[in-house]
Amino acid sequence: MRHARFTDPAGAVRRGTYHGDTVAFGGREYDLAREDVTLLAPCEPSKVVCVGRNYVAHADERDADVPDRPLLFLKPPNTVAPPNATTPLPADNHVEHEAELAVVIDEPARNVAPDEAMSYVRGFTCLDDVSNRTDQDRETNWVRGKAFDGSAPVGPCVAEPEHVPDDAAVELRLNGERVQHGSRDQFVFSVPELLAEITQYLTLEPGDVVSTGTPAGVGELSDGDHVEVTVEGVGTLAHDVTREQTT
Repeated sequence: MRHARFTDPAGAVRRGTYHGDTVAFGGREYDLAREDVTLLAPCEPSKVVCVGRNYVAHADERDADVPDRPLLFLKPPNTVAPPNATTPLPADNHVEHEAELAVVIDEPARNVAPDEAMSYVRGFTCLDDVSNRTDQDRETNWVRGKAFDGSAPVGPCVAEPEHVPDDAAVELRLNGERVQHGSRDQFVFSVPELLAEITQYLTLEPGDVVSTGTPAGVGELSDGDHVEVTVEGVGTLAHDVTREQTT
C-alpha cells in the first residue's frame, strides 16, 4: 500500500491511500487533478538525515573518494517541500538536482542493530536533494549549500517496504530528459547499515527522513526547469524551480 497526505475539498488535512492520479480516504476517492485537492509532503519530519557519496559513480563524478563510513549531513524542516511545489534557487549560485530514494521512519529509533533496522521503517519515498554547489564547494558550507528553504522536495507518497524492490530504480528527468539513473542495489551502504550508523548518534523520530544518496548524473538547474524524480515502487515526485532575483 502507498500512503499520502493531502487537503480535501473542505481544506482538511487527510491521510489516505495513494493511487497515482487519485487519493482515497473514508470511502471516498479524490481526483488529484481537482484544484481543491492538494498533495502535501507525505510526512512531517523533525529532520532529514542525508547521505553523501553513497553511489561509487557519483563519488567519481564529484572527483571525491568513497567514504569508509557513511558521510552524513542534515536538512532542517524548512527545506521540506510538497510535490508540485516550486523550489527557489538562491540567486547567482550554481544549483544542482540530486534524485534520491528516501526512508521514512515509523517509530523512535536509537542504537538500532542492522538486522532489526527495517522494523523501524514506515516505507520509502522520493526526494530531490537540491544543492547549492557554489557555497557547498567554495566554502565547504553545508548550511548555505543544503539547508535553504524548499531544498528538499519530497513525495508523492510513502510506499510500504514490500512495494520497493531491493534493486529499485532511481531516476531523474529534467524537462522530460532522463539525466540520472541508478538503483538501490548500487548503494555503498545499505538502508540497514545507514540506520544503524545514524542511530548511534541521534534518535530518529516517527516521520523523520533518511535520504540515501544520489546516483551519477547530477547537473545544474535553471529558472523554469521541471524536475521529475521517480523511485520504482513509489511513483514520481514532480516539482519546478525558479531563480530568485538579486536584491
